[in-house]
Amino acid sequence: MLRNTFSMEHFRHRLAHSEALPQMVVLGILCGLLCGGVLGAFRFLLEYPLSQLLPGNESENFEGLSHWFHFFLPVIGSLLLIAILSRVTPLNRKVGVTHMMERMAYHQSKLPLVNAIMQFLVATTALIFGHSVGKEGPAIHLGAACGSQLGQRLNLPNNTLRILAGCGTAAGIAATFNTPLAGVVFAMEVVLLEYTVIGFMPVMVSAATGALVVQFMFGSELVLTVPSMHIESLREIPYVAFLGGIIGLLAVMFIYLMRETMKWSDHSVLTYRSKLIIAGLFTGCCAVFYPQVMGVGYDTVAAALQGQIGLGLLIGILIAKCILTPVVLGLGVPAGLIGPTFFIGAVAGGMLGILGAGAVDEDVAHSGFYALLGMGSMMGAVTNAPMAALVAILELTGNPNIIFPAMISIVISNLIARYVFKMPSIFVTSMQLQGMDYRYRPLTQVLNSSAVQSLMTTHFVKSDPIISCQGASNALEGNPDWIMISHNDENILLSPGDLHSMVRASTHPQQDIDMLKMPALRLDTKPIETNATLQQALDQMTAEGVEALCVVDNQANVIGLLYRDQIEAYYRQS
Repeated sequence: MLRNTFSMEHFRHRLAHSEALPQMVVLGILCGLLCGGVLGAFRFLLEYPLSQLLPGNESENFEGLSHWFHFFLPVIGSLLLIAILSRVTPLNRKVGVTHMMERMAYHQSKLPLVNAIMQFLVATTALIFGHSVGKEGPAIHLGAACGSQLGQRLNLPNNTLRILAGCGTAAGIAATFNTPLAGVVFAMEVVLLEYTVIGFMPVMVSAATGALVVQFMFGSELVLTVPSMHIESLREIPYVAFLGGIIGLLAVMFIYLMRETMKWSDHSVLTYRSKLIIAGLFTGCCAVFYPQVMGVGYDTVAAALQGQIGLGLLIGILIAKCILTPVVLGLGVPAGLIGPTFFIGAVAGGMLGILGAGAVDEDVAHSGFYALLGMGSMMGAVTNAPMAALVAILELTGNPNIIFPAMISIVISNLIARYVFKMPSIFVTSMQLQGMDYRYRPLTQVLNSSAVQSLMTTHFVKSDPIISCQGASNALEGNPDWIMISHNDENILLSPGDLHSMVRASTHPQQDIDMLKMPALRLDTKPIETNATLQQALDQMTAEGVEALCVVDNQANVIGLLYRDQIEAYYRQS
């Protein structure tokens, strides 16, 4: 008869170690299932009402509405957003990728459930009513929140929450675009900022599982249907590089305009209600002339890829979208920007493809080919995720011929944004405006990968301050690492070697020893929870001015000891 040896406590203890790969893979699968279900519901609640209300039962056909609807829909959407957001506190209004990165950098990847629910509601509302935003940013937040909440509900060590948030990020992108590999690369490149086996494998299985769940719900068709295209001649390479430079300039303008709008918004006397009304009015005014800017706009992207939009309309849509989207996002419309960067890149690339074809007499690649390059270049430059952008367009096309020209345009657009104009990614820019940073130094990465349980010593003896020589001899029999003295609700560590010397110098077995007054090495301690990471422990030691910590369980019982020398030795060996 087989005995069930699974123990949740043992499972948590294994996860405290940085090499708990099998356990993390299991959690990655669970995270993918959860994310797939949530994002499937998000997609359904977004697409079903639009497919029923918009002309032709097409969920993105805002163009088929009358001018009155083009103007008033975003305004009504802003009013509904105000009604929703007014129900919660300012802290619970924080949503999106920037909020997710803030929680990962400063709150041990603990994403609140309330903020995730708000993201679900406000993003759905903004997109249904035609605001010029995307659904990918909300999907990333929702996915990361699913992963974080899974870890929090299971009371897992904090070192696993960061990877679970990365798993959710990958599953969110995979479920939105049906591009699991791009989700993996984005999570590692933008969110986790590292490529390690312990992070890579659970993120992979989470992305694959999330994509599988959404495919089961909606089918395996890609979000964008891209025709098979390729470069006609190597003579087009200089023009591909030129496209990368132009897209890089557009990315710089996008980031700059959104940053300046956010600065103005933060320092203005307007309330968030007024800003959302302004965003709705601005969107409505633009949509009267160019309704293509409303909503996600994948129908317009598909048309640009097929070469079905004329040059004049492309120019108008490009100008409207490049100005509208960063402004409304800077004003606080709570949705995403990755989709709009795809939109802008596709329109700009399609425009440059038409201009390039008209400038030469020989055969050149289809304008949709340049639209595709523009998509990847714009996303890569704005988000500082060149590899994720390359993989995304490769998965969307299934065409390896796109790799070489895409690498050129994406690299150049990123060079223009990062090194010529010194523009960080839009997510880092948003965090910097709030006085935050999102860089992970090598020491931080190593110490955040393990929890205190993985390093603590359990070989210690508890004792009262006053002990007899005989009692001290008994306590020293097991050669403990430390003697823990409880005094006035404080725990003080005593060196066993010093106590041993005191016992040897004693002349009577019943003589009492005051371990708080005898000459010895003593360390003051502070308590720390079992879920804490080694980085948290080191930070607490520095803040509290102590050299050791007592690891306590949920009942405040001391189950282990951790001291600074252990952490420093762990880092040197890593």
